[in-house]
Order: sequence, then structure tokens, then C-alpha cells
Amino acid sequence: MPYSSVFLSEIVKDFNLETVYDSGDIEQRRICIADATRPGLQLAGYYDHFGPDRIQIVGNMEHAFLEHLTSVERRMSLLGLFDKDIPCLILTRNHEALPEMLEAAKEKNTPILRTEEPTSDFSSELIKYLKLKLAPRVSMHGVLVEVNGEGILILGESGVGKSETALEIVKRGHRLIADDQVEIRKVSETTLLGQAPEVIRHLIEIRGIGIIDVKQLYGVSSVKPQENIDFIINLEPWDEKKTYDRMGLTEETTDILGVKVPSITIPVGPGRNLAIIVEAAAINYRVKKMGYNAAADLVARVFPRGAAAT
Repeated sequence: MPYSSVFLSEIVKDFNLETVYDSGDIEQRRICIADATRPGLQLAGYYDHFGPDRIQIVGNMEHAFLEHLTSVERRMSLLGLFDKDIPCLILTRNHEALPEMLEAAKEKNTPILRTEEPTSDFSSELIKYLKLKLAPRVSMHGVLVEVNGEGILILGESGVGKSETALEIVKRGHRLIADDQVEIRKVSETTLLGQAPEVIRHLIEIRGIGIIDVKQLYGVSSVKPQENIDFIINLEPWDEKKTYDRMGLTEETTDILGVKVPSITIPVGPGRNLAIIVEAAAINYRVKKMGYNAAADLVARVFPRGAAAT
């Protein structure tokens, strides 16, 4: 499910914003839209299609426009903006808050913040930040590891061997992102980002041993805070009645938050080294992305073009 909001106080802290006018409720104000607006047309009185629930950013152009107005015009222009119940107004490039701006903010009890960052840089970073914070998300039972640069999500029922596989993968020089619970965010229409809940970050539960801290045992290079989910491996107990894909020609996908992620199903049986299999699957997926498919190449060798049908 999506996070419905982020506190304005978090944005102030994360972007090191200066508070020019404190409305007294910055800690309670919530931002619900992953976007920000530069209110150029609005300051001129045009409010069609205006989104009042977006953060408003005033840069060089907006500030210069306001300075060219008379004091009365400036007051009416700013009151019109603040009257829309905007969440806050942010001044970039350390611009001074005009007297009429402070008056309007006090009258409508709207916070004014300031940054020294250039307007375009700050706007793009703020929007990217909000998209990440407000992204649709879901929590899944599984393990997320990075293998040779690929984010591999390992799914399967409890006790199938996911955590033991993750531990062996770490010992082979790869990195752990999350064990047991994976928080997954949809940061774009095609991209899923996974991380561990803060309380269990860097931890793995191994039956018979208990909880181990991967970062403490294997060093900081063995863990990573978050990673894109590029490929999914579904582990399931071996079922003799089920027919498994032996060639790799079938293209499987797993749907998470509307994003179809390439996936495979690996049967788990006695004597199978799952860590090596997962590592090989990750490398094979990467090779496929680069345009080579071993199964398709084998078919081409067995049935070369132009060969007569038998």
C-alpha cells in the first residue's frame, strides 16, 4: 500500500531547510503529493488546474516578478496564493522573504522555508525524494540479495532454505539487503526497490543458531541498505508429480505492485546447493539481458535454419 503522507518536519530535516516563518505546526503538517510547483502563473492570478496540496517553490523568476509589483499588488498576489491553503512555501537561492510574503504567511498560518540551493536542482531532488517516500509499497516474506550487481528476491514458504541460501551467498562475496521481511516500493512504472525494515536490518535468522548480524560477522561490504529488484527466484519443495522447466525457454514473471518481474521456480531437494544455483541463475539472467540465451542457442544448433523437417 502507498504511504499516504510524509511529515513536513522530515523534509525540513533531510534537506536542511531554514525556517523563515514557523506556523507552529510544521511537526504535524503532512505532504501527500509527490510533486512541487513553481507558482509563476498563480502569482499573476491564474489558478486553473492549480494543485494547492503541492509544495510551492519560489525561485529567481517568481521573486523578480513579485519585486516588480507594487506593495498593494504584491500583497494581493501573495494572499491569493496563501489563501489556497498550500502546505508551505520554499524560497531557493537564499532569497529574502518579502514583507508582504511574511504578512500573508502569518495571516494564513503557512510556513515559509528557505534553502541556498539553485531552484532547478532543489526542485528535482525534492520531487525525487517525495516519489520515493510516497511510493506504493508492500511487505513480502522473503530474502533480498545482490549477486553480481543484480537484485535477487528469493521467495518461498517458511523453512524451504531461503535464509541459509542467503548466508552462503554472502560467504561467496555477495551482499545481503534483507532477510525474512522485504519492504518493496514501486519507485517508477518499471522499477521496484527493496530494503529491510530498520529493526531487522543486517540480521539473518538461522534455525539452530538463532539471529546473526551479517555486518558484524562479515564486514560492511557484505550488506547493502537497498537494491532494485531485478529478478525473482521462487523456491519450492521438490514435487515428483510436477514437471519442471529443464531448458529455460519458458519466460516466467511475478507480479508485484503491477510490475512484472522476470522470475524462475527452483525445486528444492536433498543435496542441491541452492547458493550456487541462485548465483548461476543470477549470472544467467544477466547474460540474457545482454542478448545471449543458452537454451535458444542449443535449439538453434539442434534445428539449424534451413534444415529439413523430419
